[in-house]
Amino acid sequence: MNIREFFELSAGKWFSQKTSQHLTLKQSEHGKSDLVIEILPTDNPQVTNLCQQASIEPSSIWGGVKYTWKGTVAWDAQTQNPANQQGESIAIAIPDAPEARTGKLVHASSTNDKSPQVARYTMGDDNALTLITKHEHTCSEERVWFESDNVRVRTTIITQANGESLASFYSEIRMGK
Repeated sequence: MNIREFFELSAGKWFSQKTSQHLTLKQSEHGKSDLVIEILPTDNPQVTNLCQQASIEPSSIWGGVKYTWKGTVAWDAQTQNPANQQGESIAIAIPDAPEARTGKLVHASSTNDKSPQVARYTMGDDNALTLITKHEHTCSEERVWFESDNVRVRTTIITQANGESLASFYSEIRMGK
């Protein structure tokens, strides 16, 4: 499977449940959200805008992916009023070579007003996608795979320069296309 096939398989409406553990503070976070993943054509205004921001020629990509989410998150099981969260993210993949299983993933999020972020991606022999994003003070490693066509699993580990870590597990069930 290449990155395009992975995202095409990901397209649809998903119900996502998340559990996170802040390893240093020994705090738990849990949440749930509705997630919609859409494939966007190369000429989509959001894709062309992201290409311009990242100085990428739109003809060098196959299109983009749009993630939209709306849900709640709380830091402990006793939280009476979990916080509402919503947003969207646009991503474009640039393979290292045609049909390569490695490359760059450029993404911008409505919840992050910084310039687009760049991650390295690898499609493993097991068809799992691994994304590694390095920032000045943090490193994030995310792994996403399919248990079946309608069940996705994600794990994320975010490590800060001071050694603090946050580990998250997501289970996602497809609710429709």
